[in-house]
This record gives sequence, C-alpha cells and structure tokens, in this order.
Amino acid sequence: MKNATLLTGCLTFFAFSALAQPCASGRYASDVFSNFDVTSNITYGSNQNFLGSATTLKLDFYAPQGDTATARPLIIWVHGGSFLGGSKTDIDVQTLSERFAKKGYVCASIDYRTGFFPIDSANAVKAVVRAQQDLKGAIRFFYKDRATTNTYKIDTTRIFIGGSSAGAITALHVGYLNDECEISDYLSAGTITTLGGLEGASGNPGYSTEVQGVINLCGALARYSWLEAGDVPLCSIHGTADATVKYNRGIVNPGTALMYLDGSRMLFERSCALSHPHNFYTFPNAPHGPYAGTNATALAYMDTTENFVRDFLIQQLGCTDINLQEPNMPMETANLYAINYCDGSPVDEVCLTSAINENTLATFEMYPNPTSDLVTLSWKSEGEKSIFIVDLAGRVVHYQNANSGTITLDVSQLKAGNYLVQIVDVNTMESSNRQLMID
Repeated sequence: MKNATLLTGCLTFFAFSALAQPCASGRYASDVFSNFDVTSNITYGSNQNFLGSATTLKLDFYAPQGDTATARPLIIWVHGGSFLGGSKTDIDVQTLSERFAKKGYVCASIDYRTGFFPIDSANAVKAVVRAQQDLKGAIRFFYKDRATTNTYKIDTTRIFIGGSSAGAITALHVGYLNDECEISDYLSAGTITTLGGLEGASGNPGYSTEVQGVINLCGALARYSWLEAGDVPLCSIHGTADATVKYNRGIVNPGTALMYLDGSRMLFERSCALSHPHNFYTFPNAPHGPYAGTNATALAYMDTTENFVRDFLIQQLGCTDINLQEPNMPMETANLYAINYCDGSPVDEVCLTSAINENTLATFEMYPNPTSDLVTLSWKSEGEKSIFIVDLAGRVVHYQNANSGTITLDVSQLKAGNYLVQIVDVNTMESSNRQLMID
C-alpha cells in the first residue's frame, strides 16, 4: 500500500512524486470548471433484491463540462437511507457530485438494492452485504469501461469510494471487510454463500474492485478490527450528537435498534494504533448527516465537508496545496475492546489519545447475575433511559425504554450464555455497561 509520513498525532499526509503535481493548474484543488454535465440512469449491473426479484442497478455520472482530460480521478458516491430507501439523487450525494465535478473529478452516484424484512439485526447485515456487492459491481463497471470502450475516461489508479450514513457504511465495508470469516458471527457460511459472498454477482465479473481511498460521512464498521495496517487511506467526518449512527461505539438506530457498530471515533482510534492514514474531522454537537439540506446551516456543514474531503483527496493525488479545513481534535474516549482476527491472533492494543467529555452516568446495579429468568436493573440518575441487551455477535436481543430508576426484565427466552447490558441516557447519550450471564 501507499507509504505514509506521520506528521502529528495520528493524522497522516501523503505526497507521490509519480503523479507530478496534478494540481499545478488548480485542477482538483479548486473549482476550475464553471459547470458540469450529468448522464442519468446508466445501467452498471443487476441482481436480485431481498424479495428475489430482478433489480437493474443504475448510476448517474457527473463530469466537468468541456473537459478534455482522458484519465480522471473517480469518486463513487453511495446514498444513505438506513438500507431501507434513499436514492442516487439524494441532496447530499448529488451536491457532492456536482461540487467535485467542478474541481475536475468525475463522480458516479449509484443506486443499490435497498430493503429488508423483518427489520432485525440478521436482515440488516444481509442488506449491508447486498449494498457492498452492488458497490463492487459499480467499481468493476468502470474498470471494464477503461479496458474496453473507455467511454468515461477514468484513471483506474485513482478511484475513491464514499457515502453518507448507510452509504458510508457500505463504502467502509467494501474498503475494509475482506474475509467472509469476519462476518461469521452475524451470518452462517451457507447464508453468505446464498447471498453471493462478499464479491457478489452484481455485474462485470472478472474486473478489479481495488480502490485508493474511502470517504466516510457519518458511517461505521461492524468491527473496528477489520481495518488493518496497510489498508487504503480513510477520511471520516462525524457529529458527536449523531443518534442514528453513533460517533463512538453504540447501537445503530434508524428508528429500530439493530446492533452495535463502531463509529468514526472508534475507527480513528484504530487507525491511531496502527499508524494507518486517517484524516478525521469532528462536528461537535452535530446530529446525523448535518450537511444534507438546502438551508443555511446544512450548507455551512456541506462547505466544511467539501473542504475537508478536498484536502484528503489532493493529498492522495500528491498535491501540495494548502489545506482548506484542518483536522480538529477528536472528542470522547474510544476504548478498543478485545476481539480476535480470523486466525485467532489478538488485535493491537489501544492507542491513547487526547479526549474530551468523560462518561458521567453512574454505574447501575444488576441482580441476580447469573440468572435464568428475571433480572433487575437499578440506577440513580434521573431521566429517560434506553435499555439494550446485546449478544456477543453485537445483535440487539432486547430493547426498551424506562423512566423509573428500577426495571425488571424477563430474559427466560434468551439462550444460555454471556450478554452485554447497556443503559443509555436518552438526553445526554451517556451510557454504562455490565456483563450478564444467563444460565
């Protein structure tokens, strides 16, 4: 992979002499084109949706108007929508495509298979796999085009993938999930095979899915350990008040609590431990996807997002232009938990970095523990709380809210084994965890 020079903390910056100053004329670093062209509804593949029906996969292609370059960097953008909906014309991915086309990039905003039912953890994982397969099909589409008709004038050595929310989750999994055994806690080998494996069959078989970087806007990985030394560089932006995909580690909740995911803060901590190139920007107190919209506040967040992603991209291209948006200090403490690789070896130790905002939720009492039927939880802090019970694969097996300081749960239907019980303050998002044993 690319060589990195560590300059400060865990923030890494690159220079590649082989690309010979591609930003010398201002291209990629600034808006050198006044307009762009859009070619809509290009078919890049097909596959079966969660109901078994054939689905044609389409993308919209954005290019600088009047451009004569024949080998251009490509950004493939993936929309959000909780894997239940969304579109390639969603305002955030459309705006990003338009803005970066004016800088000289070409962009593809893709549709992918959405929908799953019942809405639970196992089916949510299947939806992520289907989205990952479709994004890989789109990557292969552009490799195939370059090798055949060269219609889109792509430089396949400079392909980047990114997205917002579910789109970021998709891009992260394409970038860093590379072994089926890594998701064996979520799906059986037979189910993975039935789905088509991690590569899938969404079109253009035989071509590469290699990319040069990942752009993560309010996304997460199921396991931080899937990001490994030597992996492609990562650019992340996330708000600390994100209640849908947590900034740190937490339950992803698009309206229904699904499972634990490792948010951008956890991924940055992992990158720090590995000296992996990762540019990270925190939006203090910002909600989920604050850049998606047309009001003044959303546009201000979009300007910051555009500038920070621009800085990341030109670093990967070898440009020496001054950053428009410097990285800021991450917030909250990110504690890397114990987990093993597929070969059984342990992950690296935690990298200690500066943090802000300590958790002040008092530790709760839980009794009896172990138990086989009823367990009582008791806490002293006031306010509404969310109660989660999560199995060792990260699946939410019980969820409810409580307003009183004591609650008794019936866990008699759960299988014997170890679980994690988490209480989250609905207002402050502070949390406390304890292990529960069911015998």
